Amino acid sequence: MSTPLLEVEDLTTTFSTDNGDLTAVDGVDFVVDEGETVCIVGESGSGKTVATESITRIVKEPPGRVEGTVRFKGRDLMAMSDEELRQIRGNGIAHIFQNPQEAMNHCYTVGWQIAEALQIHQDVSDEAARARAVDLLDRVGIANASARFDDYPHEFSGGQKQRVMIAMALVGDPDLLIADEPTTALDVTVQAQILKLLDELQDEFDMGILFVTHDLGVVAQIADRIVVMYAGKVMERGGVLDIFEHPAHPYTQQLLNCVPEIGGNEGGIPGTLPSPHDPPDGCRFAPRCSYAEQACRTGGQPEECEVSPSQRVSCIHYRDGRDPSMLRENTPGAEQGSNEVSSADD
Repeated sequence: MSTPLLEVEDLTTTFSTDNGDLTAVDGVDFVVDEGETVCIVGESGSGKTVATESITRIVKEPPGRVEGTVRFKGRDLMAMSDEELRQIRGNGIAHIFQNPQEAMNHCYTVGWQIAEALQIHQDVSDEAARARAVDLLDRVGIANASARFDDYPHEFSGGQKQRVMIAMALVGDPDLLIADEPTTALDVTVQAQILKLLDELQDEFDMGILFVTHDLGVVAQIADRIVVMYAGKVMERGGVLDIFEHPAHPYTQQLLNCVPEIGGNEGGIPGTLPSPHDPPDGCRFAPRCSYAEQACRTGGQPEECEVSPSQRVSCIHYRDGRDPSMLRENTPGAEQGSNEVSSADD
C-alpha cells in the first residue's frame, strides 16, 4: 500500500489555563490519502479546529502543548524544527481559515498580500510574483483579476474574500489543503460556488483536502471519508456512504437527525458538551446518550470496534457479544440520509 499523504496518531493538544490544564484534543487518529477529501465533523467545541491547527503546530506553544505523531508524506512533523516546519507550511500544507475578514491585513491590497506570500516561499521577482498573483485570482474566479490586484479587502464581498484566501493558500502548490469552516459565513448560493471551486482545484492540483465543518449538508456533497469528533475524541469514522446510510454511534445519529432534510430536529441535540477541564469518565457522549448504561460511564472512551471494513465506532454496544440492533432500529433518517448523499453525487 502507498504511504498516506497525512497520518495522525494519538494527537493530543493541551492548554495551560488559570483553572488547570484543558485538553482540547485527546488522542485523535486519522489519515488523509492523496487526492481525497476527509471531513472532520462535530458540534462547535468538539476540538475540530484545534486538531487541524495542531497538525502544522500553529497552535501557540505555550500555553498550548501538542503531542503525538503527525507524518506528512512519511516525514514526522512533530520532530521538525521551526525552520523545517516553515518550509512545510504553505508549500506542503496550506490552511484556509474560517473568517477571511480577520485573516487578511486591511492595510494592504489583496494582490500585494498574495504576492508577498509567494515571495516568502519562492525566490521570484516582484513582476513574476504579481503575474502569479493575478493568475491565481483569475483561477479562483475573481473577475477582472488584473485590476482587482490593487483593491483592498474591504472592496471585496464575503464570497470574494474567501476566494482570495483560497488563492493565498494555493501560492505554494500545496499537497494538502486544510479548510476550516470556509463556507460558514456565506449564503447558500456563494457556499455552493466555493465548494464547486474547491472540487475543481482539487482535481487540477491533485490535492488532499482536510475539511472541518459542522454542516452535514456540506459533508454529503464533498466528503470521501468522515471523522466524527466529540469533546476532543473520535466517536466514529468511515466512508461517506457508511456514515450517512448506516450511522453507528448515537452521537452521529443525533447529528444527522439535526439535518432538516434527514431528521428535521431543528432544536439540536439535548444537553451540552462536557467541560474540557473535567471530562466525564467512560464515553464522552454518555451524559447525553439515551442508550448509555453503567458500562458506558467507566473505563475511558471505548476502543473503536469494526462495523464494516471501512467503518469503525467507539461504542460499547458494538463489542463482541453485544447486540447493537436497538441502535440500528432507531437510527434517525437513515433512508433519507442515503438519498441525500446519492443525490449530491449525481
